Amino acid sequence: MRNSNSEVSIKVPMSQKIAFGFGMLANQMFPAALGIFMVVLVQDLGFPPLLWGLIFFLPRFFDAITDPIMGFISDNTKSKWGRRRQYVFIGAIVMGVSFIAMWQLFAENGLTYNFWYFLILSFVFYLGLTIFSVPYVAMGYEMSNDFHERTKIMAVAQWIGQWAWVIAPWFWVIIYDPTWFENAESGTRELSIYVGIACTILAIIPAIFIKSRSTLSDDNLKPLTTSNFKSSIKDIVKTFIDAYNNKPFRKLCIATFLVFNSFQTIAAFSFFIIVYHLFNGDATAAGYWPTLHGSVGALVTTFLVIPVVTKMSQKVGKKNTFMISQGISVIGYVLFWFLFIPGKPYMFLYALPFFSFGIGGLFTLMMSMTADVCDLDELNNGLPRKEGTFGALYWWMVKFGSALAGLFSGFIMAYVGFTPDVANQPDEAITGLRIFYSLVPIIGTLTAMYVMKNYDLTEKRANEISKILSSRRNKIKDNINSIKK
Repeated sequence: MRNSNSEVSIKVPMSQKIAFGFGMLANQMFPAALGIFMVVLVQDLGFPPLLWGLIFFLPRFFDAITDPIMGFISDNTKSKWGRRRQYVFIGAIVMGVSFIAMWQLFAENGLTYNFWYFLILSFVFYLGLTIFSVPYVAMGYEMSNDFHERTKIMAVAQWIGQWAWVIAPWFWVIIYDPTWFENAESGTRELSIYVGIACTILAIIPAIFIKSRSTLSDDNLKPLTTSNFKSSIKDIVKTFIDAYNNKPFRKLCIATFLVFNSFQTIAAFSFFIIVYHLFNGDATAAGYWPTLHGSVGALVTTFLVIPVVTKMSQKVGKKNTFMISQGISVIGYVLFWFLFIPGKPYMFLYALPFFSFGIGGLFTLMMSMTADVCDLDELNNGLPRKEGTFGALYWWMVKFGSALAGLFSGFIMAYVGFTPDVANQPDEAITGLRIFYSLVPIIGTLTAMYVMKNYDLTEKRANEISKILSSRRNKIKDNINSIKK
């Protein structure tokens, strides 16, 4: 720790950063595994597109409603365990148990039964995810008040979390490999148990090992009672409006929406391009190449992008690092147009280091920058601090965008004339997918860079805010002590 004008800058031990990072691995492994397992619903259990769409949309819509409520609850909880830990613990268990249960599907039970069984348990799973993830993310925001330490915390967390995207693509290979399982249906049932147990344990670790202080005597927190429910709803709406009116935070949300969801829109296209463009529609010949696209990209993010982005942000600042990393990713999307070469599938691997700077740099920086924004909000709006609210709103934008991305993906495939379940695709359909695969994220990324051009919450400004807040808190403590005397 260092002292500067009565300000204590919190340096977080590596053990605490790693404990937080294990939670991030669970937070990313669940959706990563979910995306792989969802294939089984259509491919092996006969879910028609309409039912699959409802299963995809309805729980996520429910998730979007519960996130802000959970953010408010987490921000205003009075407890000897602090505001976050108990929810992280409970959410981890609910999330893990429901994830295992929702995948215990049997074809002989019939489509109608399986649909309702899966849908109901999906609601339970997403409720558990909300209870866990909103306080968990907020926990990371409040671990340190140091400008660069926050980036280091998020870098460690993202480094550990990225292993979900290295590992998860191989689940698809495993569940469809007859040497592992009799069929994909039974493979999913069994593999979900291992994933659920492992992720539950990982998700519980932050609740056990990350320190927090009692909030029982904190009079700045709003009471959480059923009698105050109506006023609490008004408070939730107000805090969300206040958060969105925070200009730097609004820029972070819009930029994330543009970068992440333009990527999400075209994410599935890589599989189709590899199979149909590189291997002429022969999925067997394509082998592991679709899996390697995701897995190698995640490895590059883990070992190259996150360390480089972390170091760069300390040298040139977070905003400049964002601009540089996103500019590098644009080069990657351009290279994909030239390096998807039939007969030479290995060539696209050369584009992955550039491409990976987009998403890898985005979340390492944006989560750290959101923590800075929480200080600005306290300066402008006072206590209680709203890490939960800001975290909920930020991730709501991500989730909302993901739902839209799925819709846009469908529109693009329909526009170019691509039909996923048809073996022979027209050349113009594949060319169309390739054009959109590069064009959509390039436009989204360049627009995000324009949005962030005038982002002004610099290290200098963040440190000034931190000093003002420290002085303000010291005065409050002195007043309380004088009253007690």
